[in-house]
Amino acid sequence: MSQPNDSTFDIVILGGGSGGYATALRAVQLGLTVALIEKGKLGGTCLHNGCIPTKALLHAAEIADQTRESEQFGVKAELVGIDMAAVNSYKDGVIARLYKGLQGMLKSNKAITIVEGHGKLVAPNAVEVDGKRYTGRNIVLASGSYAKSLPGLEIDGERIITSDHALVLDRVPASAIVLGGGVIGVEFASVWKSFGVDVTIVEALPRLVAAEDEESSKALERAFRKRKINFKVGKPFEKVEKTENGVKLTIQGGDTVEAELLLVAVGRGPNTANLGYEEQGVKMDRGYVLTDERLRTNVPNVYAVGDIVPGLQLAHRGFQQGIFVAEEIAGQNPAVIDEAGIPRVTYCDPELASVGLTEAKAKEQYGADKIKTYNYNLGGNGKSQILKTAGHVKLVRVDDGPVVGVHMVGARVGELIGEAQLIYNWEAYPAEVAQLVHAHPTQNEALGEAHLALAGKPLHAHA
Repeated sequence: MSQPNDSTFDIVILGGGSGGYATALRAVQLGLTVALIEKGKLGGTCLHNGCIPTKALLHAAEIADQTRESEQFGVKAELVGIDMAAVNSYKDGVIARLYKGLQGMLKSNKAITIVEGHGKLVAPNAVEVDGKRYTGRNIVLASGSYAKSLPGLEIDGERIITSDHALVLDRVPASAIVLGGGVIGVEFASVWKSFGVDVTIVEALPRLVAAEDEESSKALERAFRKRKINFKVGKPFEKVEKTENGVKLTIQGGDTVEAELLLVAVGRGPNTANLGYEEQGVKMDRGYVLTDERLRTNVPNVYAVGDIVPGLQLAHRGFQQGIFVAEEIAGQNPAVIDEAGIPRVTYCDPELASVGLTEAKAKEQYGADKIKTYNYNLGGNGKSQILKTAGHVKLVRVDDGPVVGVHMVGARVGELIGEAQLIYNWEAYPAEVAQLVHAHPTQNEALGEAHLALAGKPLHAHA
């Protein structure tokens, strides 16, 4: 390790979100010096405007549903209403505790120089903040993402909002349209329905959560119908107008939907504008930074991690990429991250969790005749019956080969993804997983039962 002068470091990181701070923490463990540049709050989107606050709202929504439905469990309770000020106070308290812990960890580390301010790449080895230049033997671009809109949709923060605005709403709207049926859209629709909002999702693609396995989409759509969450799929939006009491959305075919507010949940875009990337020769595509499998850009010693790299926009992906890049720079030659091996969870009610390939992708990759699937219904799982949840565990395997996809739908199935990702990433065969003992009564048993069935020895399941 070489000691830096005032502004020369082994690594200069532009962005202090999941990818950036993970790079910093792993790099200093490996004896490298780091400058971490962040214009907002350390922790980035995930901690402040994404994963953590939305999951806090989803938990409050779960409590509301449990209160509303408590009598079926023999518990008499009454849902008097939703106090949004108190919900937001709970949510903000969770964020504040995590933020304080992260700040303390980063700021107490003498090998990390935290620079507050707007950074810009001004040379292939330098970032400038407020006129001061920070030179790095290596540069890591980790500038994150922003809530996207569509042409013709002017976000006003009041009637037409993004997820950023939705997270700080001080009231429960009477009705809402959610434009976009991906992860963000279905999570907010789920929260608002639990809070008593009349919700309609409008999605241009043919199904909700279209990136997931088709059977997962169908199961979620069934559950949403049961919950009386309205949705229109295969219906691109055409225009939006403000009305006396809210908004009116016109969709393809001339149908209209009216509501108090419109949440634009059409995904997140890469936050790369005006940061000097292209000027310094970094190859881009529609705002994304292009890298090879080792997260190197085309410019020597310049790396990129997280939401600005094409692929899944997930905090844990950015975090793992940050660790990878730090180890790569330190000469440790880490194993390349398999994108399909990154677990995916959508935290609506019911939850969706998956890892590996969908059935369609597996057939495309291996050939339709080489793929076998098995769908284990949670109706046969004791803990799921106790929880009164419906759903399934679907396995996708290569014939006489490993499990290449696990797809789950049901309450709390996100907690099962840990074992599922081991099954996929360790290329386990159904017979190998069938040997493992799964505790009873747990939902985890559903994974065991599904593998028993796929291994040819179904017990609580039909072959």
